[in-house]
Amino acid sequence: MIVPDPQNEKVLSYDVGSEERKILQVELKRIVTDNIDIPAIIDGKEVRTKKISPLIQPHAHQHSIGQFHLVSRKEIDEAIVAANRAWEKWSSLPYQHRAAIFLRAAELLSVKYRHTFNAIVMLNLSKNVHQAEIDTAELIDFWRFNPYFVEQIWRKHTLISPKGEWNYLDPRPLEGFIFAITPFNFASIAGNLPTAPAIAGNTVIWKPASTAVYPAHFIMKILQEAGLPDGVINMLPGSGKEVGDPILSDQSLTGVHFTGSTEVFQHIWRTIGNNIASYRSYPRIVGETGGKDFIFVHRSADLDALTAATIRGAFEYQGQKCSAASRMYLPESIADSFLQKLSGELKGVKTGNPADLSNFHNAVIDKKSFQKVVKYIENVKTSEQARIVYGGNYDDSKGYFIEPTVVLTDDPAYTTMQEEIFGPLLTIYIYPDEKFSETLKLCNATSIYGLTGSIFSSEQESILEAERTLRHSAGNFYINDKPTGAVVGQQPFGGGRKSGTNDKAGSIANLLRWISMRSIKVNFLPPGDYRYPFMRSEEER
Repeated sequence: MIVPDPQNEKVLSYDVGSEERKILQVELKRIVTDNIDIPAIIDGKEVRTKKISPLIQPHAHQHSIGQFHLVSRKEIDEAIVAANRAWEKWSSLPYQHRAAIFLRAAELLSVKYRHTFNAIVMLNLSKNVHQAEIDTAELIDFWRFNPYFVEQIWRKHTLISPKGEWNYLDPRPLEGFIFAITPFNFASIAGNLPTAPAIAGNTVIWKPASTAVYPAHFIMKILQEAGLPDGVINMLPGSGKEVGDPILSDQSLTGVHFTGSTEVFQHIWRTIGNNIASYRSYPRIVGETGGKDFIFVHRSADLDALTAATIRGAFEYQGQKCSAASRMYLPESIADSFLQKLSGELKGVKTGNPADLSNFHNAVIDKKSFQKVVKYIENVKTSEQARIVYGGNYDDSKGYFIEPTVVLTDDPAYTTMQEEIFGPLLTIYIYPDEKFSETLKLCNATSIYGLTGSIFSSEQESILEAERTLRHSAGNFYINDKPTGAVVGQQPFGGGRKSGTNDKAGSIANLLRWISMRSIKVNFLPPGDYRYPFMRSEEER
């Protein structure tokens, strides 16, 4: 049995008149009125605690599309027991049989449930149809590529075997359960973080973001339909602290797969460090936190390409991507023409409900995010170091809408050039053309993060200099492209510095983190005497 060579899923256009557009519009109307009731899923069973929270539409926050049940300590303990019990069979199952489950899940999502899942993502996360579609396609890719990566680990890690011996590796799952903590902004990440360790043979307890429970629930139902055994993945909706602290202190914890804020990740690492003596094994910690991602512009840049990349890179999904462009370094000689072109294009950007497919820009995820971004905007309005050159308006009366906002600063260390905002706000610093090299060094030194970045230039020499100077500034570096849109198997994703452990989701490197190797030696002709030649006396020669 060989896992099929994976191919990246084709992204559908949902163009006017297309069949997929018609089906999607039906699903959008149905989901708005279904009023779903979402349970926790523990040991394959639906668990309703009656402690409920609404499923909010960020673009229409007064109209929920259902509710979900939050877990307590009782359900957490049940999930730990279930994960440990399921580990015995799941960890010993041949990898081909695990792979078959996730390959089937990929087909179910690709063919049977694609439009339903896209509609759920659009409504619960306030994503336009293209953003939802690339999210879905990426999750399909994860479920096709990760089984292939696991097979490569099993088949291609060869050792030297001298004459008379056979040496080989036994890739084993970790001994215990993995705690997967997933963010709101990508359903693909929400699906990958619990399933990547599971494909490698581990059992998982999964806490999805409270603002993204609907896609998580649907992912679980697809996995169950695909044949995932009970207890392999247990989904626990709830607050991070109430769910996280008991799990992080359990002796069976053997790994954490995390995407979220820097502060939460540091809390997790600190908690594990404080509990290190109590675990059965040293937990693997894999995390991606955030970024202060840049577009660096050379005077030779193509302005049309730069403008398109800026709007997509900074404002798609309202800037709520850890890879979103949030700072730009722009040369003086082209600054006026670029800013004029950018403002002109932004005037055509429509904002509103994602169910209206003409809208490019939608709402930020919740009130807390809205207030955070608004605070930055208001600070700019009273600052002497920065000014708004486009946008700056916002309205949360019906949905959490913030206009795409462009800030100009003469201070390269200004707050919005350094801090992660996670919203539709781009800050631009204009530099003298002749200080290209010095400004590259400034870009490298400005942020604590090192996730994504890009260079726009038509001169190969300047591209090479940027690639060298910014080598540690971005784990994913793009040349004449926006700093977003990594594809599984093409641009494995992750960054260094305070952006995370850079274990490259979408590559074999991530799967290796969920495996513990055993070396096995077979000796075909073992010696029958313990004595070595050096031990002989002169008479015995």
